[in-house]
Amino acid sequence: MAIAILYDEDLSQYDYGPGHPFRGDRYEIFPNFLRERVPEDDNYHFIKAPPAGDEDLALICNKDYIDFTCAYYKAAHNGKLDHVKFGLYQSMDNMPFDTPGKLEEAARLIIGQAKMGCDLIQSGDYKKAVSIGGGMHHAKQGSGEGFCLYNDVAFAARYLTDHYKLQRVLVLDTDAHAGNGTCEYFYRDPRVLFIDLHQDPHTLYPGTGFAGDIGADKGKGFTVNIPLPPNAGYDSYYRIFGEIVEPVVREFKPQFIIRNGGSDPHPDDGLTDLGLPVHGFYMIGEKVRQLADELCQGKELDLIASGYNKRVLPYAWLALISGLGNWNVDVEEPEPATHKFHKDPAYGQTKLIEAEIKSNLKPFWKCFQPRNPVQF
Repeated sequence: MAIAILYDEDLSQYDYGPGHPFRGDRYEIFPNFLRERVPEDDNYHFIKAPPAGDEDLALICNKDYIDFTCAYYKAAHNGKLDHVKFGLYQSMDNMPFDTPGKLEEAARLIIGQAKMGCDLIQSGDYKKAVSIGGGMHHAKQGSGEGFCLYNDVAFAARYLTDHYKLQRVLVLDTDAHAGNGTCEYFYRDPRVLFIDLHQDPHTLYPGTGFAGDIGADKGKGFTVNIPLPPNAGYDSYYRIFGEIVEPVVREFKPQFIIRNGGSDPHPDDGLTDLGLPVHGFYMIGEKVRQLADELCQGKELDLIASGYNKRVLPYAWLALISGLGNWNVDVEEPEPATHKFHKDPAYGQTKLIEAEIKSNLKPFWKCFQPRNPVQF
């Protein structure tokens, strides 16, 4: 079955302006790159979604935050920057530069895509959907940060639990940065298993997502933070999937899988210090597809936006989607491989982190508990 790719040219308006790390041209680069390398045919269908309304945003945001964000970014687009209340609702990295796009309108479009993606899958029209522009995992209920205004990851999970009454939703965050916003939304909610692979928070923004942060109250054990050491590459990711992600997910038995994250774990990203080569992104997409097909009738929503090296970005995004769709596509590096691709220098440290995570989660997951010896 073809993958639904939710995309609109107006996503290019998600642009903080010249000089800012997050520009809207990423949403022009990738669709052209995809069309050049993979025919649409039965592989994928581009679909446009309506933007979210206030009633949709109310599922994940406070009203005063919605009102401020809407008014501020519309004024900013028109050249009227008023920073008086900015710090009450947004972090400084969300401050637009010079001539930003229509950020708030594009942010509503991203939420609308997440909603439509859930609806298309739950209706049976598609088994898998990809939202280009999705994965705004730093945004919170009453504040925005990390280039994120509205958290579509949290929206999708909450929409599935509240509207469709699902009891077991997996959110798998493979962005290089910890998904602190998404984590806050579901830290006490056992309906959402949140697994987050990210660079060690001692070394990267936002400084959250330590191995000991495992949830609270009824949600204790349902947050799985996997802080990877700098330079962690293919071997580290492959091991973590086999030793932690797959066993926990199989025990949880999700009814729906949401994955978010783009190209920023690549060693040439520029803002991060991980070492995942392009074929590692294919591996992630492939493993997510296999888990979805095995456990939840193939139901999976992919949210892709991140990455700060525009040469790398389209290759890694295509690898992710190719793995998810089981497409026969050559996965290549945009430039000759560096030494980091040949050996994973962080593999030993990764094994130590794996042991710590298993120890923390052992009381909550049978897969990490020692098996009873056979009695003779």
